Amino acid sequence: MIRIAAVGDVHVDKDVVGRYRPALEELPDRADALLVAGDLTRHGTVEEARCFAKEFGGLAVPVVVVLGNHDHQSDQQDQVTDVLQDAGITVLEGTATVLEINGHRLGIAGTKGFGGGFAGACASNFGEREMKDFVGTTERISASLREALHSVEADALVALTHYAPVPETLVGEPLEIYAFLGCYQLGQAIDSAPTSLALHGHAHHGSERGRTPGGVPVRNVAHPVIKQAYNVYQLLSGDIEPALTSVG
Repeated sequence: MIRIAAVGDVHVDKDVVGRYRPALEELPDRADALLVAGDLTRHGTVEEARCFAKEFGGLAVPVVVVLGNHDHQSDQQDQVTDVLQDAGITVLEGTATVLEINGHRLGIAGTKGFGGGFAGACASNFGEREMKDFVGTTERISASLREALHSVEADALVALTHYAPVPETLVGEPLEIYAFLGCYQLGQAIDSAPTSLALHGHAHHGSERGRTPGGVPVRNVAHPVIKQAYNVYQLLSGDIEPALTSVG
């Protein structure tokens, strides 16, 4: 069995430092790895990245993250990534990593993702150059996730994104903004591989549980949704529902 702790949308700044750390220190007894589904910071500054690294770095379990839209706000995403990697945190963007855990290989493929909407209510790659650029970004990022998922051989495979791959985990958000919270192309990428679990954030007022059209379990782990420092999901056990939950 592999236990994965997951959270997203922690929006760390200097006033948040210390809030998550007590629960994070308990991770070795609760989970084998920590995945963070984007929006690590409030405005994507290097200073905020250092705060995140202080809060979420130096743990006794591997930490793997993707960036979110907030982490791109200041156009410093490359510097933010450098700060996180210097702290020993793995940052994925159209890439994958494999962790050796309890004699098993855990593959994690990640990307920020992008908007675009879902079947019957989605943008199309047609018309004005601005619309083509918007949907083209969605298609490019989703293709990178597909490639990352297919690039690894693992006993369990997890897709980690910030934007949602299905509409079910957006329930609670206004329908009018679904197109800015996720896209069906991410779900297609996830279904193209033997994915065990998909994790995302971004939808603060969404719902926790959903499934891709192909049946892959999807969990919205945005902090305002799970309302705790992290949830823990178990793989290779026949049931991915939370094995444990955090305190705090």
